[in-house]
Amino acid sequence: MELNQLPLVFLLISNIYSQHTEETPKPTVTIKPAQHVFRGERVTLRCDIYAEGVSSWQYSWHKDVLGNVFSDQQEHTFSSVTESDAGKYSCYGVEREGPRTSHLSDEVTLTVSGEFDHLFTYTHKFIMLLMSDFSASDPRAVLSVSPQTWLTEGDPVTLICEVSGSSTGWTFSWFTDTGSSDRYRYDLLSDSSRGAGGNYTVSSAALKHTGVYVCGAERGEPAYYTTISNTQLIWVTGVSPPVSLIVRPNRTQHFRSDSLSLSCEDQSNSTGWTVRIYRDSWGLEDCSSLRRGSQTESTCTIRDTSTEDTGVYWCESESGEKYHPVNITVHSGVILESPVHPVIEGETLTLRCLDRHTTPPNLRADFYKDGSLIQSQTTEMIISTVSKSHEGFYSCKHRERESPKSWISVTASHSGSQISVLHTLSSVLAVSPYLLVTVVLIFKCCRMRAASVEEQETAI
Repeated sequence: MELNQLPLVFLLISNIYSQHTEETPKPTVTIKPAQHVFRGERVTLRCDIYAEGVSSWQYSWHKDVLGNVFSDQQEHTFSSVTESDAGKYSCYGVEREGPRTSHLSDEVTLTVSGEFDHLFTYTHKFIMLLMSDFSASDPRAVLSVSPQTWLTEGDPVTLICEVSGSSTGWTFSWFTDTGSSDRYRYDLLSDSSRGAGGNYTVSSAALKHTGVYVCGAERGEPAYYTTISNTQLIWVTGVSPPVSLIVRPNRTQHFRSDSLSLSCEDQSNSTGWTVRIYRDSWGLEDCSSLRRGSQTESTCTIRDTSTEDTGVYWCESESGEKYHPVNITVHSGVILESPVHPVIEGETLTLRCLDRHTTPPNLRADFYKDGSLIQSQTTEMIISTVSKSHEGFYSCKHRERESPKSWISVTASHSGSQISVLHTLSSVLAVSPYLLVTVVLIFKCCRMRAASVEEQETAI
């Protein structure tokens, strides 16, 4: 055979050999419930090898590549994982009754953090665990609200629950804060369903949705739980609430060392209403819990106000119904004078920037909506015809001193719909004479035509 034919021979031999060899499979490693877990969770590693014609594999597990084989099973489970179990895991396989082997899999990293020695059960009540019982690296549920926490009846709202530093395999639950001082202060929402999605949506908010919310998450078997989330307030303003919270002085922001009165007043002058408060540092309280607060029938009086009195105040019935929430802010600097009650579309809105140490108290200031400057260097800002687009957070700034932000709600006008109906009715009445004349003319025309036909038939 000539030498120049050797390359062709080698190619033929190579092709023949390749037809009798199978492709070497590469395993895939999965970690459940997630690659990022917390101490104490149950974690399972699984090695999957897919190769045609192979029914049984002998598995080998490695940690950090150079480590010794620690398991020969397809799955390896840590019943209570610890930080020492964290690392990079890989596997490969050998056919039990055959010559085939696999490649070494890609490494998959298991991260373990936190310490969680407390387990609790979701029932119709949520057992409160003190946040001090957990370390900073524990799995924590984080609750947020979209699009906003201050709502008008009929607005949509979504509670979003997430687990800090982890996003896989969690089942979520939502609760309301009852304000109780015992361990069973959280009620599971009766109209919420637990599920893998971290969203709880109310398509049309009602007054009953006013309250303080938290969430929690769990995963695995046996169940492993996060800490309770941060609180989120949702306040729903009614179009025609049965009771009004009357604030004196009539504004949402107040100076320190002033007197403040809040009264629940309804048209029937009925009793049984109580002013209740939510403060970030103290949770749900009665007026009498304030340092200088006192409750007399349906009136809460605060003498010598302080910044600690800042919070959300509302009227609550004996049966627990919440109405007319108002965000009260006590501030030591300049304040924004804004209406306590929602503004009705079409009305005039007037805002002022006040300083108790100047005469007159209203200042020449800049006014902001949602953080953007909308009017500068004026003693008062006036919106002559308010619309829904004017709803938002407002503040004012005088020189280097800035007021807190206050939410201004805008509600639809009932009179507007009545005017629309009256306008339609008047239009119909205005047109009706013309319609009547037209009908009469058509009727006469038809009769004349019929009479003409009869005369022709008689003549024939």
